[in-house]
Amino acid sequence: MKTKVGYKNVRRMTATMRIIHWVNAISMVVAIITGLYIAEPYYQTLIAEPAVDKYVMAWNRWGHFIVAIIFDVTSIVVAYLFFFSRFEKPILKLLPTPRNIKEFFAVLVNLLTFNRSKSFDSSHSDSFNTVYFTIFHLLLAWMLFTGLQLYVHGLESGLSSIGKWWPAMLHWATDWTVPVSSALVGTTAMPNLMDVRIVHHITMWLIVVWVVFHIYYQVWRTIFWQEGDIAIVFGGSKFAKEGKDNSH
Repeated sequence: MKTKVGYKNVRRMTATMRIIHWVNAISMVVAIITGLYIAEPYYQTLIAEPAVDKYVMAWNRWGHFIVAIIFDVTSIVVAYLFFFSRFEKPILKLLPTPRNIKEFFAVLVNLLTFNRSKSFDSSHSDSFNTVYFTIFHLLLAWMLFTGLQLYVHGLESGLSSIGKWWPAMLHWATDWTVPVSSALVGTTAMPNLMDVRIVHHITMWLIVVWVVFHIYYQVWRTIFWQEGDIAIVFGGSKFAKEGKDNSH
C-alpha cells in the first residue's frame, strides 16, 4: 500500500531576518575584500592619477569600518531576537535538553548517511542548525572585538572627532582581546597587537569555511529533503512533507 505524500507551506524566516541575512552576506563580502587589502594591498584603483591613488587605502579602511558598524547593529538585533523573538526563539533549541540533544545527533546522522536515516521533523529549525549559527555569531563577535581593538590603536593620541570618550570606551571594551589573542597564538613574548592581527585574520578564514559549509548544507537539504529549503532566505517559507511513503 502506498500513501501519497503531500506538502504544506511552512513559514521559517520573517522579513526582518531575511533582510539581516542578506545585509550580513553583502557586508561580509565587502569586509573580506577590504580586510585583505588592508592586510596586504593587492589591487590598485583604475584611475591612474596619484592624487586619487593615495586614497585607496583610506577608502578601504573606511569601507571596512562601515560594514563593521553594520555587523555591530545586526548582531545586537540578532542577539535580542535570539532570546525574545515572538516568531521563533533560537535559545530554546540551544538548551542542552534531552530532546534537543537527540535531535542534534539525528540531524547529524542524517547528513553523514546522505538522508538514509531521517527521524526528526524537518519543518522547523532544528538543533543542529541552531548550534551551527550560534558558532557563526560567536566568531563574528570575536571578529568585531578584535577589529575594534586594531581600530582603536590607530587613535594613538587618545582623541577622536567625537571626543576622548570614544577611544576610552573602545579600550575598556576590547583591551582584553590582546592577552587572549596571545594565549591563542601561543606567543612566549609579552602580549602584543600583532597577536590580535593574527587571530583576526585566522578568524576571517574560519568564517569563510563556515559560509562554504552553510551554502553546501542548504543546497544539500534542498536536494535530499526535497522541501525547498534554499527558498527560505528568499521568500521566508519552505514546503514540508505531510504524511509518509508507506510503500512496502
